[in-house]
Amino acid sequence: MSSPSTPARGRPARLDRTRTVDTALELLDEVGLDALTMRRLADAMDVQAGALYRYFATKGDLLTAMAERMLADLAAAKSDGDWSEQLASLARGMRRALLARRDGARVYAGTHATGPHTLGFAEAVVGVLRTAGFGAQEAARTLMAVAHLTIGHTLEEQAALQPVGGDGAADSERLRLAADPERYPQLAAALPTLTSEDFAAHFEFGLSLLLQGLRTLDRSPTCGDGPEIYSRGD
Repeated sequence: MSSPSTPARGRPARLDRTRTVDTALELLDEVGLDALTMRRLADAMDVQAGALYRYFATKGDLLTAMAERMLADLAAAKSDGDWSEQLASLARGMRRALLARRDGARVYAGTHATGPHTLGFAEAVVGVLRTAGFGAQEAARTLMAVAHLTIGHTLEEQAALQPVGGDGAADSERLRLAADPERYPQLAAALPTLTSEDFAAHFEFGLSLLLQGLRTLDRSPTCGDGPEIYSRGD
């Protein structure tokens, strides 16, 4: 007797690794990360839940594969400008890829993918920086800084409009109500920006600060591969 994932002769396979990841991403968009379970995925694929474990030993393994798939076209995001423009383009591409899926940043943040899409993105970032004269350590730490900025920002961006608490208010509205201008006058003055939903502008500001900081680093041939990697250029 064939297993639930084995198709009858002449019929397309109901279950394989690629289709499982594709279906999981579609289900993620439909129900969100919290409601995405192996059983629910199996139901969507019309197979027994145990059949999924042939390809993914745990839900974590599945999420890692989903994270890898989300970055499928990311290495192509590099522009033709100078190193800072290329780096900015890659960061923007990562943000777009995470935003393209419901809870995309939450999925990616909890994984440590080492597939060709993730490694291709990392290779592109490090390559841009090494070609521009940055040392290996500087390039590696910049890669982490770019990833942390992008993932962290997108986590907040995707969560910002979700209701929190029993009153159903969004984070921005709760902050607006809590920031009493008599008690917090400086915070109140900054509220228009703090509660703004122009997330692209928020991201671009953080990215510009990162790029400005990188421009101050000394890119002499010996800099970046030893302990002294934070020297300011002239």
